[in-house]
Amino acid sequence: MLRFLVPVDGSDNSGSAIEKFIKLLGWYKELPEIHLLNVQLPQRGNVPLLIDKESIDIYHREEGKKALKAARASLDHNNIAYQHHIAVGSPAETITRYAMEIDCDQIVIGPRGLGIVKGILLGSVAAQVMHLSTIPVLLIK
Repeated sequence: MLRFLVPVDGSDNSGSAIEKFIKLLGWYKELPEIHLLNVQLPQRGNVPLLIDKESIDIYHREEGKKALKAARASLDHNNIAYQHHIAVGSPAETITRYAMEIDCDQIVIGPRGLGIVKGILLGSVAAQVMHLSTIPVLLIK
């Protein structure tokens, strides 16, 4: 069975990519194993010194659940089984590492939608994942 990792960030573009991915699943005779992943950025500066680790973990978990909500609802609505995960770290590196850890066959990702100029200047998570990954990456716009 194929195993797909689908990173989601809760943005409209991410939601659109999930909807298009669900349509693509109709081409498969057997549905692949789907893993949704939301990556939360680590707290920076003095935050970890001022707030206990448990509170930071709860914050990341709650924010991750919010970001995964629409994708989970779309998959649930279409009766598609999945697992969901929340991680903390640099998004592109975490996505790539996680895909390798769970032995994914493909990473399916949507662009963030920063626009051409911002995307070129800042880079995008999708572009970084495509650069870092040895696993095939499907970019859905």
